[in-house]
Amino acid sequence: MPLKQDIDDYFRREVLPHVRDAWMDRSKTRWVTRSTSNRHFYRYSPPGPLEAIDSDLKQSEENFMRLLKEVTA
Repeated sequence: MPLKQDIDDYFRREVLPHVRDAWMDRSKTRWVTRSTSNRHFYRYSPPGPLEAIDSDLKQSEENFMRLLKEVTA
């Protein structure tokens, strides 16, 4: 919810249409801000070739099956 927006307006517009009997305990209302670093520092890197991904998955599956056999033996 944007900080400059009125909480009661937001509640009426975004919550009540979905949950008609919703209510807020305003004595427990807190203001918390959060910022994710991904929004500011994320750099897209395309995935590797399909063959490499497939090989990694196959290796992970083999490792998983080996570990599963150790546990169930």
